[in-house]
Amino acid sequence: MKIGDLAKATGLAPSRIRFYEAEGLISAPPRGSNGYRIYSPDVLGVLQIIDNAQRVGFSLDEIRHFLPGGTQACDHQGLVESLGRRLAEIRRLILQLQENEARLLGIIEGVTQRPEGISCTDNQVRLMDLLDPPRRQRGGRAGRSSRRTK
Repeated sequence: MKIGDLAKATGLAPSRIRFYEAEGLISAPPRGSNGYRIYSPDVLGVLQIIDNAQRVGFSLDEIRHFLPGGTQACDHQGLVESLGRRLAEIRRLILQLQENEARLLGIIEGVTQRPEGISCTDNQVRLMDLLDPPRRQRGGRAGRSSRRTK
């Protein structure tokens, strides 16, 4: 299979396939009499593993550790542990994003519920408090009074 065929089958750019080859993630294929790389059909599966692993956040170094190479057997336990660590990381990111979402919804609510007749300066302080709720939890508006001007 030539690199163009492999690129079409995987959805990867030929340059990316060559990059994976240069990084040692896939073996350098033999070349035909015309000089073209001739890839084994097995490389298709390996490239799909690499691409999917990158999509879920694994680095190339992490991927390298759980790809079987030549006669080396796949490190099943290492793979399971890597996947578990990545899953835990994704769950932490999801929680962080949910917290960010809740905070933004609160800010939007606060901005849309601007009190009638509030001065621009007081509204700025109010909005800063909305943007920095941890500061309020540490002791009210400490440090904010210096921002107020009359």
